[in-house]
Amino acid sequence: MEEYKPCAAMVVTQCIYAALALWSKAVFTGGMSPLVFVVYRQAVATIVLVPVVIAANRRKMKEMMGRLGMTGFSLVFVASLVGATVNQCLYYQGVNLGSSSMATAMTNLIPAITFVMAASVGLERVDVRRPRSLAKILGTAVCVSGAMAMAFFKGPKLLLGDLHALLLLHSPAAGGSRWVTGALFLVGSSSCWSLWLILQVPICKSYVDPLALSAWMCLLSTLQSALLVAFLLPDPTAWRIHSLFDLSCCLFSGVFGSGVTFYLQSWSISVRGPLYSAMFNPLCTVITTVFAAAVLREELHVGSLLGAIAVIAGLYVVLWGKAGDGKRAGMEPEQHSEDLEKTSARSDSTVDVGSGIAEPLLAAGDDPTEK
Repeated sequence: MEEYKPCAAMVVTQCIYAALALWSKAVFTGGMSPLVFVVYRQAVATIVLVPVVIAANRRKMKEMMGRLGMTGFSLVFVASLVGATVNQCLYYQGVNLGSSSMATAMTNLIPAITFVMAASVGLERVDVRRPRSLAKILGTAVCVSGAMAMAFFKGPKLLLGDLHALLLLHSPAAGGSRWVTGALFLVGSSSCWSLWLILQVPICKSYVDPLALSAWMCLLSTLQSALLVAFLLPDPTAWRIHSLFDLSCCLFSGVFGSGVTFYLQSWSISVRGPLYSAMFNPLCTVITTVFAAAVLREELHVGSLLGAIAVIAGLYVVLWGKAGDGKRAGMEPEQHSEDLEKTSARSDSTVDVGSGIAEPLLAAGDDPTEK
């Protein structure tokens, strides 16, 4: 059974993310603001992570605080603003305006966007004479094309038999402008998360404890998102939790969406590596799409389906290109730049989608822990 534990852990992780995407969509449909939901989620995650950090590091708290310093704290503050606060606000706004299935499909853009950002700042080497470098470029183009297809080409409805048609009989179709806006929010969310991954390189030079780093980011994100809600939604009634269903979703997102998935993700990566973890990302898209159509009565469209397939296919092409970097690193250690693949694997951990890592752009064998 030991051989199958990493697989089971990743399946459970993706099921949690799928459940969270579906549940949050239902909560937003019931009237809760996505911005308020982000505050509650981050607050719950903070309440869960802070006691764990204190218990695990009670003998070296002063040393950890001294190691952070003002420069490190500033970097963590900016990273939490970009990767936790803005990222999640855009993500859940996208879920609210678009669909849960489109949201989970768009998260597969993260490896491709991170590759572009890392290459632009010199953290990723691109050699057009190598097939795997060409694969990363091609995979990125396919991912972006698929995302654009999902945003701007919905196409005709995809009806899968009488049962599916019956389920969708009274389904409210998302307006065209809402759908496009939601897709753009999701692309922005993936871009913010990719930028957060890039920021981990300077952060890790000042602070290397991944669990404490995650707790700091959740705490800062709670304060940042609360101030954002107070500015954008001054009406106090916006903070109201309308039902036990809404409260349960907030608790689930903080405890399971951040706490449990962080542990499962980091453990799986330590056992099998980041590539193994990233291979399971599209499973969340499949689960969410199936249950969104059956439970939430979301309409499926040909353009959305083809776009999702293109995004997932592009993801695997990028990962195949990245798989060669680890092999090359063993022969050319002095030329090996930081491992972008680790960043894509961590895109599912702690602060986000509740995620957190120590130094994501390192070689696959150095897992410091994403979520």
